[in-house]
Amino acid sequence: MHLHATQSDVVIVGAGPAGLACSIAAAREGLHVEVVDAATPPIDKACGEGLFPGSIESLAALGFDLDHEQTESAVLRGVRFIGDSVPSLDFITVQAAFPANPGRGIRRTALHSLLLDRASSLGVRFHWKNPIRSIATNKKTAVIHTNTQTLRARYLIGADGHQSRVARLAGLTAGTVRSRRIGLRQHYAIAPWSRFVEIYWSNQGQAYVTPVSDSEICVAFVARKKLGSPHQALRHFPALERHLVRAKPSGPPRSAITLGRSLHRVACGNIALIGDASGSVDAITGEGLALGFRQAAALAPALQANNLAAYQQAHRRIQRLPTLMSRALLLMDRSPRVRNRAFNIFQRNPWLFARLLQIHIGHSSLHPIAGDNLLQPDCTC
Repeated sequence: MHLHATQSDVVIVGAGPAGLACSIAAAREGLHVEVVDAATPPIDKACGEGLFPGSIESLAALGFDLDHEQTESAVLRGVRFIGDSVPSLDFITVQAAFPANPGRGIRRTALHSLLLDRASSLGVRFHWKNPIRSIATNKKTAVIHTNTQTLRARYLIGADGHQSRVARLAGLTAGTVRSRRIGLRQHYAIAPWSRFVEIYWSNQGQAYVTPVSDSEICVAFVARKKLGSPHQALRHFPALERHLVRAKPSGPPRSAITLGRSLHRVACGNIALIGDASGSVDAITGEGLALGFRQAAALAPALQANNLAAYQQAHRRIQRLPTLMSRALLLMDRSPRVRNRAFNIFQRNPWLFARLLQIHIGHSSLHPIAGDNLLQPDCTC
């Protein structure tokens, strides 16, 4: 084993989308950035693979125009809820189009490759197959010991997921877990039947259908209990099962845990957290990637200005609305009665569903809506 020391402005632990977005944003600020990861690219993860318009805008700020990228993707026009496996709803459907620009469905590995290429072009250095062993910090320097080398930097960023080793070593794990569910992703070789992200609801959870090319879709199942195989999971979503009766799976399934989690602090001294390492919202929101991109845009100038307190404040602001939307949607997940009532309200008032989607993707401010208590259960619930 050969040990050597290097000096940089920023060392990022974790080369997932959040870590790569942070490396790109920091490099664009003129900082010297190095990234460490225990894996090798491309890094995959169970994911719904849909980028809502806010995510597209955040990527554009990092220098991406997916319309001109040479990679497969699919245009997403809006969101559709389907009340699946609830007899009283008879597969009731409510939908709303994105109000301005469309979203994109893109394979997680393809997105990772785009981010990696962009970071590399900006001079970011990568250290693959390099899990960290320990860290030490003082007011001016963070020292990161990996299996093969010692890295020194002014700042250390933890982008290493829910089980963040950086957060644990830095004492930044204190927080609250509001939800814990299991995700299961499977791709299918079938032409998309819709350009909407379809979310099928049942008493077992949700199934998210996202077109990712002209000949493939991604289906992500999310539930409170393990669903087993994708074939077993489909039994809980008969309307979706009808679409996929002749479709062939493409590639192996992949599972993951999705958490609704907030941390008391995401920065301490010269260490900061980003992405799932810094807290997360349940996958039900479809906002996981967008949060990481927005956090990266806030963290990079804070690093340049030597002001992590500004990032702490920005992080709370970025997390606030997705957390609120996650809690509302999880209430629908837990309570069939609330879900039935919500679907009926949305069907009678399609403007309300469209307005909530606009708020969710950041195209409308959150202020009182007429009838904003309509989704609350009554006292006999």
